[in-house]
Amino acid sequence: MRFVIFGLTVSSAWGNGHATLWRGLIGALDAMGHTVTFYERDVPYYAAHRDLAALPGRAELRLYSDWALVAGDAARASDQADVAMVTSYCFDGRAACELVLGSRAPARVFYDLDTPVTLARLDLGEDVPYLPREGLSGFDLVLSFTGGRALERLRAQLGAGRVAPLFGSVDPDAYRAGPREPAWAGDCSYLGTWSADRQHALDRLLFEPARRRPARRFVLGGSKYPDDLAWPANLTRLEHVPPGAHPRFYASSPLTLNVTRAPMAALGFCPSGRLFEAAACGVPVLSDAWPGLDDFFTPGEEILIAHTADDALAAMDLGPIALARIGARARARVYGQHSARHRALELITLIERGGGP
Repeated sequence: MRFVIFGLTVSSAWGNGHATLWRGLIGALDAMGHTVTFYERDVPYYAAHRDLAALPGRAELRLYSDWALVAGDAARASDQADVAMVTSYCFDGRAACELVLGSRAPARVFYDLDTPVTLARLDLGEDVPYLPREGLSGFDLVLSFTGGRALERLRAQLGAGRVAPLFGSVDPDAYRAGPREPAWAGDCSYLGTWSADRQHALDRLLFEPARRRPARRFVLGGSKYPDDLAWPANLTRLEHVPPGAHPRFYASSPLTLNVTRAPMAALGFCPSGRLFEAAACGVPVLSDAWPGLDDFFTPGEEILIAHTADDALAAMDLGPIALARIGARARARVYGQHSARHRALELITLIERGGGP
């Protein structure tokens, strides 16, 4: 199949979770014999932090400075494609949707990698610039990074016809057990971009445990945190950890934390890419709770759940043997069900099914 994708970014993982997911999916699709062309607006923010220059194999990255300059080429590519897709937060999402919906591509797809955020903005009456003004009814398939009730809301609020989840995943070749980085060593780590609707849970599950255990060391990697944030004295902050260093970051602590944005946690069925990436490295994950989490990992065996700071501290106190066992089980689960190849196969099956459920 020939895929043409209009997305946020695949060239820079700075401050977003889209890039690493697409790198894994595109690599898996390429290995399966499919071709992918990814259109990305070349914006200064991502250009200044670009950590990928070319896609694997036959896949092609087309960076453009202005939609008007690339629209003709994009229209021809979409007409020749088997699958033309637009994703959430695409800088030129509305124009790309119009182009895709008017194309001759047999499968016209919208992939919302931020469904709960999209729905929350609609609930507030905000314009969502990456959505067509008439909703999603024109697409042959609407994919969602989030399952559960979110799928029905996409139908009810945006008129989506055929809807299916396509959850996060991980490339096992890029994420595997690796060496520790002594400068990043800690008792518990967290990797994630700052978000206002995630900060309350981060305060409860990372900052408060750090304040209560001043002799322990905590490590946070991520960008966009406010300058006036009150950081615990024993928490080391890294402004950005590039994807190639993620395995070393995870390996440098015996436990890593996963915290979900509030709109996503409320809807549930929302596994982040970071959750799969850490597990693929064999590092046990401590996660906040949300509906559907046990569909992806078995609590207490493959993942640890925390509601309070006491829960987080109890997880840290389990000891290296118990934690290593949980990490090993999680890694086996990821390799067996949540790799980029598994998701690529799911995507191909959904497209080949055509008008089916």
